[in-house]
Amino acid sequence: MLAITLILAVLVLLMFRLPYLYDPSVPAIFKITNIKHDQNGIRNFDSYMVVMNTGTTSYRNSNLYAEIYRNGEKLDCRIETLNGHDFIPTHHYKIQTMGGPGSQGFFWNPVEMIFVDFRDGTFHPGDQVTFEVYDNTTRQLLSRHTYTA
Repeated sequence: MLAITLILAVLVLLMFRLPYLYDPSVPAIFKITNIKHDQNGIRNFDSYMVVMNTGTTSYRNSNLYAEIYRNGEKLDCRIETLNGHDFIPTHHYKIQTMGGPGSQGFFWNPVEMIFVDFRDGTFHPGDQVTFEVYDNTTRQLLSRHTYTA
């Protein structure tokens, strides 16, 4: 019994000393599936983004916030909550509307989508758009996904 305890203790210590034994990358749970540049067949750089929960866990949408990057530069349009009802009174610069099944109710469930309509011209074809989702309580980065507009 003592030998098993010692072996487990050594393995735990090795995990702290050998960080390459785990993958530190951030998962892509919330993935951008589309960014529209046209509205009614007319190119106006609509910048309408669709994001899907591709994971297996439901997340309380009011406890999530998002930050967006274009070509590596952070945009001044943080989404303070991914709950559609709570989103209305927040300061959401450069974003016209947000909606979709993932923003309704209390949870963003697997395969549900959220639609974010940015100000026209925010994204152009070829832009690298990164969508990061954080936990509001812990400020922990939960998901990062990059998509070519």
